[in-house]
Amino acid sequence: MDYSAAAEGAKEHSVLGEQKNKELSLEDWLQKWEVHEIGFHKEDGHKLLRKYMNTFLNGRNGLRVFFPLCGKAVEMKWFADLGHSVVGVEISELAIREFFTEQNLSYSEESIAGISGGKVFKSSSGNITLYCCNIFDLPRADVGKFDRIWDRGSLVAINPSNRERYVKLMLSLLEKVFHYLLAIISYDTTKHSGPPFYVSDSEIKSLFGSTCNIQFLEKVDALEERLKERGFEYFFEILYLFTEK
Repeated sequence: MDYSAAAEGAKEHSVLGEQKNKELSLEDWLQKWEVHEIGFHKEDGHKLLRKYMNTFLNGRNGLRVFFPLCGKAVEMKWFADLGHSVVGVEISELAIREFFTEQNLSYSEESIAGISGGKVFKSSSGNITLYCCNIFDLPRADVGKFDRIWDRGSLVAINPSNRERYVKLMLSLLEKVFHYLLAIISYDTTKHSGPPFYVSDSEIKSLFGSTCNIQFLEKVDALEERLKERGFEYFFEILYLFTEK
């Protein structure tokens, strides 16, 4: 008997049981932005994305790049500055406005037809478009298909009960030829239940394996002082690259 595999399976079953009952509402996320509880935001951008940027872009120009649950990610400007077209979706209007302000970008805004209360913000340059709405309402905005998805802080923020629905949506937004870069995290789930939520390697394969080739890129120690203060003893970030089968 493979005891390590059995232990991992037992851990995953336990974790899923705990996480299934841990759900955050859209109001919870809005509140995090209101009180500036945004430790997940990286002011200098994501080091692993910078390291694997060439792998992600694969030498192509003029790509459409999608940022699910984009917040005010500075990486959106990275891609725009490289000549790509960036589209993001975020529930917090405050986060979107802070992005444009902090990046010193002028923008326009208008309502989204078909999405009650939804708004779309567009940079004056035209290559950054951010939708303010529930991510599951996004298809109503007819956003088209994307060549690239950078999923950092999104899959791990989605309530576990919505994970399959989320992945189905992400895959539906991809062009036939695509690169999907995913960052997930690993920590002691007996002490913390998320968010960010734990997603196991086996679940990654279950969620994406039938549609995508899955390539493990790197696992790095991401334990910061703020996480130590919250009681984390270890915190790893794991990067995967998905491509079309």
